[in-house]
Amino acid sequence: MSKKILIVDDNPDVIFSVKNGLESISDDYQIIGAESGKKCLELLKEETPDLILLDIMMPDMSGWKTFDKIKENEAWRDIPIVFLTARTDPVAKNAGGFLGEDYIEKPFEISDLKERIDKILADSPKN
Repeated sequence: MSKKILIVDDNPDVIFSVKNGLESISDDYQIIGAESGKKCLELLKEETPDLILLDIMMPDMSGWKTFDKIKENEAWRDIPIVFLTARTDPVAKNAGGFLGEDYIEKPFEISDLKERIDKILADSPKN
C-alpha cells in the first residue's frame, strides 16, 4: 500500500524534483503537490496524506501559518509534518525541529529525504 505524501512548496521545480526523485527510487509513495499554503488546506479537505513536506518561506501564507492551520483542525492534527526549507538560521531550525517531526534543509539528497520519511512513517501512530 503506497504512502501519500503532500509536498507544499511555492517553487514548482522543487515539487517536480521531489515527486520524480521519490517515485523513481520507490513504489511506496504517491506524491501530491500544492504550490501554496492555501492550496494545501484545500487539498486536505479532499484527502488526508500520510505525511506533509512543508516549505517555510512562501508568499501569502508562510509554512508556519500553514502549520498552525493544519494543527488547529482535528481531522489533520496528527498528520506528521516535515519542514523542508532553504532557511538555515538557528531560530527556524529550532522551531522546525520542535514543532514538526523533522527539519530538512535545501538542497538535500533524495535518498536522505526518503530515509527520514520512512523513519517518521514507521514511528507514526497511524501505522
